[in-house]
Amino acid sequence: MFDTILGPIEWAVAWIMYACHWVLTHLGFSEGPSFAWVLSIVGLVIVIRIILIPLFFRQIRASRGMQMMQPELQAIQKKYKGKSDPASREALSRETMALYRKHGTNPFASCLPILLQSPIFFALFRVLNHLPQIADGEKGAIGPINSSVAHDIETSQIFGAQLSDVFKSAEGTNAKVAAAILIIAMCATTFFTQRQLTMKNMPKAALQGPMAQTQKLMLWGYPVIFAISGINFPIGVLVYWTTTNLWSMGQQFYTIKRMPAPGSEAERIYKEKKAARDRAKGIIPEEPLIIEAPRGQRQQPKRKDRNKGPAKPAAVVAPSGASTDVSSATADEAPAADAAQGAAAKPSGASNTKQAGKPSGAGGGGQKQRPAGPGSGKKRKKR
Repeated sequence: MFDTILGPIEWAVAWIMYACHWVLTHLGFSEGPSFAWVLSIVGLVIVIRIILIPLFFRQIRASRGMQMMQPELQAIQKKYKGKSDPASREALSRETMALYRKHGTNPFASCLPILLQSPIFFALFRVLNHLPQIADGEKGAIGPINSSVAHDIETSQIFGAQLSDVFKSAEGTNAKVAAAILIIAMCATTFFTQRQLTMKNMPKAALQGPMAQTQKLMLWGYPVIFAISGINFPIGVLVYWTTTNLWSMGQQFYTIKRMPAPGSEAERIYKEKKAARDRAKGIIPEEPLIIEAPRGQRQQPKRKDRNKGPAKPAAVVAPSGASTDVSSATADEAPAADAAQGAAAKPSGASNTKQAGKPSGAGGGGQKQRPAGPGSGKKRKKR
């Protein structure tokens, strides 16, 4: 099954390596077993990574989408926290997928370049692992790599170790030291590549929650996995993986410097450097134009008209000695009109205004005036 799946990829890997070696020999490198075959593996990495550049930019967009959606994702998870019933789980899954569609990303898009490189990695592993058998004639040729070419690749050296040597089964000290150096380099480049992405190019919101835990797991988990599995890799595979890590680190460095993620530490540094360059050139940054709404006279609030009903008629006061009649406008105002009529019907002995020199009558009910005595006129004048 592996031969069926990886066979075409092994054939493509063999041809790319052979073509890179052909170019290097025409540039002055010697034929046969030489450092040119080590550089052909580096050339294989360059060709593969150039092909994967569109996927790299897609990975950047997916990663930034995942970072920007973290606050909304955390809000959804908080909404359904502690709810384990089937309806809540279904609602959580539905709202999460809707959020992924909204931001145009998915959890596996950022891992796509690594997943696509995995078949190439295993194909190169099988090609280098089968070199001794191809050189001895026990296995057929893979593309242009026949027995003589396989012998040249197998005996090519780096740091005193052959490309087909494995740390676990190597007999010489040089092979073990070279394999150990490459394993450490592979793990270190993996760690720093992941750390550069996590610490510099992620907004603060993405450094919290499940995604942050996943990033920390990848930061420390991948180097440990590569350290354990690296002792079983041929030297050529270690060269391939270390080179592809260095390529990834360079790509990320360029992306972080030129296109930092919004809200990240890299964006803050980018803006500070850009402002410093503008000041050095004498460019004054334009302040954002803020258009304020015109301020007119404050409109006074209108008083709401309360439903007080129709106005009550004024009470009519009849002259003294006569009866007073008060009429109401409607039948609903009868009680109020009766009350007003009762207040107005109190008898007044005479007119409310005092008339000079005329005493009010005894039956008028008013206040009696005292008879004017001697000297009363003088007192009135003094008053």
